[in-house]
Amino acid sequence: MTPELEREKLAALAEFAAGAGHEINNPLAVIFGRAQLLLRDESDPERRRELAIIQVQAQRIREMIADLMLFARPPQPEPREVDLQAVVAGALTALEAKAATTGARLELRGDVERLPVVVDPEQIQLAVRALVDNGLNAVDRGGTVAVEVRRDPTPAVVVRDDGPGLSDVERRHAFDPFFSGRQAGRGLGMGLCKAWRIATNHGCSLTTEPADRGATFVLLL
Repeated sequence: MTPELEREKLAALAEFAAGAGHEINNPLAVIFGRAQLLLRDESDPERRRELAIIQVQAQRIREMIADLMLFARPPQPEPREVDLQAVVAGALTALEAKAATTGARLELRGDVERLPVVVDPEQIQLAVRALVDNGLNAVDRGGTVAVEVRRDPTPAVVVRDDGPGLSDVERRHAFDPFFSGRQAGRGLGMGLCKAWRIATNHGCSLTTEPADRGATFVLLL
């Protein structure tokens, strides 16, 4: 894809995301609010479960639209010196509940106690969360998503999972929001694309590495 074509596609995506955000979020807010009101006064367990499902799915749609808007028009980073190990630990803490629900293991590896870097901590943590969440979606119950903070030769965050991995084609298009041939259960949303967009907007890089099993993503700072 030429740079000019890529810019045109991103501009079209930004236009779509802005319009969709306005047109879809308003009725979604009504759906979410009504379900919340009904849930407050509902005592039947089955009906409460169905109303909760409505809320969860409405929230998922809102998050998808937000991801599209972030990819198309990412905010400018506000970098400051932070501890990369603490940023990564915060990302894992935010996903502990999901890991417990899916029966997967989250592991923070490496012997780096403190690693100062100059980044936007909220955005980098969001990128790491997207990579770890992608791994959790890929592994089976009992699977593992391991995150390692590297100091040398360049500060980096490495996320590995022992899921089904990526084919050569999927690896080449892992961060392409316009590629629709991804496996069920991995990358069907904007998670990997969002992480890539945040990384490149920081002047960093996000790549995949071949693995005998599962998938490996490297966020190089």
